[in-house]
Amino acid sequence: MYPLFFRLVFVRMDPELAHKLAFAVIRWLPATGLGGLVARLTRPRRGHEVEALGLTFPGPFGLAAGFDKDAEAIRGLGQLGFGHIEVGTITARPQHGNPRPRLFRLLPDRGVINRMGFNNGGAEAAAERLRRLRARHRDLPVIGINIGKSRVVAVEDAVDDYRVSARLLAPLADYLVVNVSSPNTPGLRGLQELDRLEPLLRAVRDEAGGVPLLVKIAPDLADDEVRHVGELATRLGLDGIIATNTTLSRDGLASDPAKVEAAGAGGLSGRPLARRSLEVLRVLRDTVPADMCVISVGGVETSADVRERLASGATLVQGYTGFLYRGPLWARHINRGL
Repeated sequence: MYPLFFRLVFVRMDPELAHKLAFAVIRWLPATGLGGLVARLTRPRRGHEVEALGLTFPGPFGLAAGFDKDAEAIRGLGQLGFGHIEVGTITARPQHGNPRPRLFRLLPDRGVINRMGFNNGGAEAAAERLRRLRARHRDLPVIGINIGKSRVVAVEDAVDDYRVSARLLAPLADYLVVNVSSPNTPGLRGLQELDRLEPLLRAVRDEAGGVPLLVKIAPDLADDEVRHVGELATRLGLDGIIATNTTLSRDGLASDPAKVEAAGAGGLSGRPLARRSLEVLRVLRDTVPADMCVISVGGVETSADVRERLASGATLVQGYTGFLYRGPLWARHINRGL
């Protein structure tokens, strides 16, 4: 049913508008009274729990950052079967993101190009929303919070900017993620350079107050750079690494080159990212200690994809773009396939 609806309706709509409409439905799912029934049909089966980061995840598959940027639909997303929800990226200061259009489908590749630019309402507003959520509800999925640099803040001042977000949000997170790998904030990926990354991670770790801390890296790093980040994370005592964010590469696409060029700059996600994401996972797994949490994301769409990532050493697996192509029961299909 969803593939037909997607072909007849969603592909004719502006991608960002389609996202907003779907998001609104998911956000209000718990209020309809149907959320509990949906959850019974979609949740991971018993026996698939994963112990990681000092937490119990009901299943290995969760939703990556980028879908719920402001922590507004956590309960609804949990009721759709995701074992954990990573919200954000959230910045210390509110920001509108980049001008529209900024989201583009590549249907032949089952991919998406985005240059959203961390559009969100800021850390203070998100913290208040999360405080209310946790006070009112106990049946919540594992909540990760992904933080990034405010666009108006110079790279030289990034450490203090991340400190603000960590101070506000870490007490409300089950785990915290430092995002230094989005291609859509000027200068952000430069923070992956070790001389900038180490003081940043030390500062956020100090603010996190014992909340599990991970760093999210780009697929466009060379293998040696991936190893160096893994070694740094190990030395600093980080709890994990998320690999990977979107890619700047446009190699090997099946889509019309003119359409790809017209979409312009931005990060590419979805199926074209799968091979490199898997390669980075294997490099990291050979670099970091066996007990360090490695979350694999990028090009994951089916239960077979999830099994391959787990077999290659992932502790947990995330997806996002597959939600667009597979529809609201996507997590259920993966949970049942496992």
